[in-house]
Amino acid sequence: MPHPRPTACLALADGTLFFGQGFGAHGQTVAELCFNTAMTGYQEIMTDPSYAGQVVTFTFPHIGNVGVTDEDDEAAEPVAAGMVVKWDPTLPSNWRATGPLTEWLARRGRIGIGGIDTRRLTRAIRQQGAPHVALAHNPEGVFDIEALVAAARGFSGLVGLDLAREVTCAQSYRWDEMRWAWPEGYLPRATPGHRVVAIDYGAKRNILRCLASAGCDVTVLPATATADDILAHSPEGLFLSNGPGDPAATGAYAVPMIREVLDRSAMPVFGICLGHQMLALALGARTIKMNHGHHGANHPVKDLETGKVEITSMNHGFTVDSQSLPAGVVETHISLFDGSNCGIRLADRPVFSVQYHPEASPGPQDSYYLFERFVAAMQQQAAFA
Repeated sequence: MPHPRPTACLALADGTLFFGQGFGAHGQTVAELCFNTAMTGYQEIMTDPSYAGQVVTFTFPHIGNVGVTDEDDEAAEPVAAGMVVKWDPTLPSNWRATGPLTEWLARRGRIGIGGIDTRRLTRAIRQQGAPHVALAHNPEGVFDIEALVAAARGFSGLVGLDLAREVTCAQSYRWDEMRWAWPEGYLPRATPGHRVVAIDYGAKRNILRCLASAGCDVTVLPATATADDILAHSPEGLFLSNGPGDPAATGAYAVPMIREVLDRSAMPVFGICLGHQMLALALGARTIKMNHGHHGANHPVKDLETGKVEITSMNHGFTVDSQSLPAGVVETHISLFDGSNCGIRLADRPVFSVQYHPEASPGPQDSYYLFERFVAAMQQQAAFA
C-alpha cells in the first residue's frame, strides 16, 4: 500500500537528498555509493564480500521480482551495506524462490530504498565519482537531515581501508562443493583433485565451486595466512580470491606473503579481482582508485593474446595501473569500455590473474577457461616434477 510520506532517505555528502520508500531493516548506515548495471543476480551482489562498505544502486528497475533462495548466497550473510532501486520490490514470481527480498533484507539487517530516480543518481556517480552517503529507513518518515548529511561527510571512504580482514574466514576449511547442475543441484567432488590453497580475501562461494568443478581439492585459508601456512599444505597451486577495500592496505600483509611464495615455490598462481591486484602489487605494479569503478555483468574485455572478446562480470573500485607493470609482466586483458587493465601474467611462469569474475557466467561461459588453464598448469608442473 502507498505510504503518506517517504519512509527512507538517501543523503549524499554534498547535501543532495533522495527520498523514497524504505524496505528491509530499519535504521541507518553510511557507505560509499556505487551503481551496478546487471539485470540479474541482485542476491549474489548483496552477498558478494567485495561490496563491503558500499551501498549498491541497481540501474535495472526489476529488483526483487524473483525473490531469494539460500542457494544463491555468495556468503553466509549480506555484505553490501544497502540497496537503492527504482521500483519497490514486488512479490516474487519464480519457482526457486523461498521468500521475498524485503523480508530477507529485514532478517539480515540490510536497508533498502525504493522509488528513487536511479538514472539521475547513476549520472551523478558517473560525473562526480562514487559519493559517500548515509541511508536511513524510518517507518515513521522522520529524519534528521543535518545529521544524515554530516554522517555522510564523516565517512572515511574506502581509500586506505583494509576490509579483507573483516570479511575473511576465521579459520581454514576444506571446500568440495561443485557448480550447480540440473537436476541434482550442488554436488560434492567424488574424485581426488589437485591440491589448491585458496586465500580468502572475501571469496565468493561460486569461485570455490568453479575450482572444485575444474578438478581442485580446495583448502581455504584466511587473508592473513603466511607463506609458511600455505606451504605447510604442500599445495600444487595457489589461488588469490576477490575481496573489498583498498588493495594497497590489504597488500601490507598480502604482498610479502605472495612474494615469499613466488620465491620459494614454482607452483601456478591464479588471482581474481582483489587477488589480481594483490598479485600485481607483489610483482611491482601499483593500483589506483577509479572514478566510479566497474560494477555490472555486461563488461566487454579483450584478450590481447587471442583477440577474443569476453562479456564479463565486474565489481571493483580500484584498478591496476598498466603503466606501472614492470618488465617480465605481460598485460593480457583490457576493458573495452575504458582501456583499463583486466589481466596480467608472468612471461616465464604459470602465474596469472584477471580483474573480472569468470565464475559469474555473464557470457555465460566466456571466461571459464581460466579455471581450466589453472588446472592445466598444475598438471604440467606435476608431469615435470
